[in-house]
Amino acid sequence: MRLLIALLVMAALIALVPVVRKLYPVVVGSSADLAEVRQRVEPTLTAQLEAIGLELGAPAFIRIFKEESELEVWLQQGERFQLFKTYDICNFSGDLGPKLKEGDRQSPEGFYSVGRSAMNPNSSYHLSFNLGFPNAYDQRHQRTGSFLMVHGKCVSIGCYAMTDAGIEEIYLIVEAALTNGGKDVPVHAFPFRMTSERLSEEQDNAWFGYWANLKAGYDLFEVERVPPIVSVVGRAYQFVSGI
Repeated sequence: MRLLIALLVMAALIALVPVVRKLYPVVVGSSADLAEVRQRVEPTLTAQLEAIGLELGAPAFIRIFKEESELEVWLQQGERFQLFKTYDICNFSGDLGPKLKEGDRQSPEGFYSVGRSAMNPNSSYHLSFNLGFPNAYDQRHQRTGSFLMVHGKCVSIGCYAMTDAGIEEIYLIVEAALTNGGKDVPVHAFPFRMTSERLSEEQDNAWFGYWANLKAGYDLFEVERVPPIVSVVGRAYQFVSGI
């Protein structure tokens, strides 16, 4: 009887392994060889950029849309920014709405920036960069959390996970922008594409007011094609033209 019980317990534990791995993907593989990635990816990436008049090393800007599972990479061309490519987000966790506290498994929404210290070529998630959560707005609202990234390996417990091929291109573009003198790369994360029509569908949502605040920053970029200067005044984001 004891042997039978032990076998049943062991079978139950084995059955739980895939579930545990999905919920807690702590170790997912070794880090990328950044030198190898550069050698393999950079020539094709440079050619793709040059084909539409863009340059690796130009100031970069990223927009993220949860509902559509899309990440856009923009590069400066002259005074304005031009869309280079839209990448499919392989995975993110949680629902529409901001991250509130450590462990809530929410991917953040808001206005972030990536500096040189945020780049991690030795990530266990292939390559990664830290979004800088909590930002000044999050801190003003007592939101907590750490290590919120854009990374590879297609697994997420609060981050925005890309395919390895996707993060390789995105990482090289962000790295080149920072290496070429850029102070940071803005990353704006939205619940959905912030059209007036889409936002109006959320009038009864508890986050409607917050999303309306995000929309002001979204709209300014849509008009000017230059990332706005973002600050926090009181308990809200405030935006000034980046031109």
